[in-house]
Amino acid sequence: MIELEQERQRPARAILVGKTESRTVPDGEVVRELASLAKTAGLEVAGVVVLRRYEPSPKFGMGSGKAGEIHARAEAEDADQIVFDFEISPTQQRNWEELTGKTCLDRQEIIIRIFADRAMTREAALQIELARLEYSLPRLAHTYSALSRQRGGRYGTKGSGETQLELDRRAVLARIAQIKGELKDVRQDRATQRKRRERVPVPSVAIVGYTNVGKSTLLNALTGAGVLSEDALFATLDPTTRRFTLPSGRPILLTDTVGFIRNLPHGLIDAFHATLEEAAFASAVIILLDASDPAIETQFATTREVLAEVGAESRPYLVVLNKIDRCDEFTLRRLSGEYPDAVMISAATQEGLAAFGDRVGALLAGEEASFLLPPERTDLLARIHREGSVTSTEYLDEGILVRARATGRLAAALKEFER
Repeated sequence: MIELEQERQRPARAILVGKTESRTVPDGEVVRELASLAKTAGLEVAGVVVLRRYEPSPKFGMGSGKAGEIHARAEAEDADQIVFDFEISPTQQRNWEELTGKTCLDRQEIIIRIFADRAMTREAALQIELARLEYSLPRLAHTYSALSRQRGGRYGTKGSGETQLELDRRAVLARIAQIKGELKDVRQDRATQRKRRERVPVPSVAIVGYTNVGKSTLLNALTGAGVLSEDALFATLDPTTRRFTLPSGRPILLTDTVGFIRNLPHGLIDAFHATLEEAAFASAVIILLDASDPAIETQFATTREVLAEVGAESRPYLVVLNKIDRCDEFTLRRLSGEYPDAVMISAATQEGLAAFGDRVGALLAGEEASFLLPPERTDLLARIHREGSVTSTEYLDEGILVRARATGRLAAALKEFER
């Protein structure tokens, strides 16, 4: 009885299968991200297999000999599942499960499962369900051993009827259409909220970056937002916006967005467009990187790629290196050379947050210019102080000479007064 209880409590064990063309990268490094995903999904890594010479084939996605080797490894390690760091087709998934008798998943399905466990709001739940249904639609066939099972149909009424597969496909397609309609309403509501915010001259700044780099921790440190923050991938999925006052006294809106990841499935990019579009409409973007992660270059490249996917690549951005409390002096000097314009902070210890606020203010202020305001336009001068960044003010006979930084609507209002 005790053994049965222990068996039930034992987490599912998984063999991770990755691929690389490099002969020198260690196996653990090749599947490092997949291992983190598996851990977040509640799996225990039982072993790793890395394909150094990848030759795709239609049956298993690789040669039969290598497939047999992975099967043998899974048996030897008493693994319950095999997880691939690359996409496998529905047919290949069926072939793998027939060969091994084990659950076989690819990277995309693992990510969808994690998202499904962590979706808290109605919007996130809808987005996840849409991604899951679109992923499962071409895989419905492998859930049926006989596709000729039919429903209904007595002689003289409905004829032979429809196969269960056809009925399920119709139900899935109908649900997909329904979810897309509901998400359209959610996006319209979000657009309405955004228009309301735009009426108030408060710039918005989106915090974006790789998953688990400390975005929620930074938002909490700056605003006391109380967002869930833990050392796990995709700890939060829903955007959270809070008001923050810069050292200059200027208020801004900070938004914590869903984390990015290498090779984020396109279905999830589409499903999370309503969430990620906060970055596309932001006045500026903070690209947060984990300074203690050896793969920081991959983080930066991935973040830039996903920003391009959602149309936010043209937004002004500031690179911020977080978790410097975990770095030694040599690493910090190296990063300073590689990212000379970046701000170094520790959201956990709050080191560097004052400098961070100054740099965000400068980013939002735009290019410095001189403006000659009419003497009676003190209202415009007050607006520059409120929405921009004033360097100097000089009262002349012909007007008020102001040297300041301004962007957006303020810059447009000052255009005619620029010298």
